[in-house]
Amino acid sequence: MKVIDATGLIAGRLATKVAKMALMGETINIVNCEKAVVSGTQHATIDRWKRMKNRTHPFHGPFISLSPDRMLRRMIYGMLPHKRQTEKSRGMQAYERIMCYISVPDNLKNQKFESVAGANSDNLTVKFMTLERISEIIKGG
Repeated sequence: MKVIDATGLIAGRLATKVAKMALMGETINIVNCEKAVVSGTQHATIDRWKRMKNRTHPFHGPFISLSPDRMLRRMIYGMLPHKRQTEKSRGMQAYERIMCYISVPDNLKNQKFESVAGANSDNLTVKFMTLERISEIIKGG
């Protein structure tokens, strides 16, 4: 079981690496999901998430969750083979091996946290926002 700390990591790059690890059979827990970042200006990023949220029917779905841990988990879901939703499809089995958490849960506090190579946001030259900030703005808070 791997425990990955998402603090300061680019969400898309983190999602691709985690999706690949899950397809290889690893169980992955991602903590501090609210601190993962999405690159781009605030205006462009918020518009993209609002379009995704507004293209759904409020009663019939698909229902887009706006909590940071579910946003990241949905990004990972999009990178897995999920078109054939049977119990035995390898994408759905991989998706079940991935869990995302806001902050660090008590059962994972004594675990050693890992990072993902090549996903650090320190070298970004463009503006970026955290998933927590995106969630706050879209929810209206």
